[in-house]
Amino acid sequence: MLKKNRFGFDIWGLVIFLTVMFPNFIWFAVPAPNDILRSESATIIIDTIGSVCQVLLIGSLCFIINKEIDKLRFSPLIIMAIICIVLYFAGWMLYYSGITDPFVIIFLTLPPCLAFIFFALDRKNIIAVVPAVCFTVCHLIYGIVNFI
Repeated sequence: MLKKNRFGFDIWGLVIFLTVMFPNFIWFAVPAPNDILRSESATIIIDTIGSVCQVLLIGSLCFIINKEIDKLRFSPLIIMAIICIVLYFAGWMLYYSGITDPFVIIFLTLPPCLAFIFFALDRKNIIAVVPAVCFTVCHLIYGIVNFI
């Protein structure tokens, strides 16, 4: 499995990361009304593990390339990743409209993680799938324990 991979730079890994992070950059600069996400977390250890997994995920998406992969195309997995990103953006729009119910928290938690997983699977980057799944679990625990 490792022999099929090489170090390199996958611009699309960076693009998906920056696309998913775009609403977060806005949130850092412009607080939302009823901004519950700025409260203190009750899951500090899980958050730390999740942050480490997120860094590993982004690093592996951007810098590990499967040698057997062709150029990026609109495969079913990429379409699913795009749908997840659209759902995530919809969650942010609801959040900025002042809605903070469990439905919105799930839209801010699960779709971005699934987008990364779908992208990694499409690129046959199994090395990225492992931290993506770990990050997803941590991100879900964080969202559920702190806000649902």
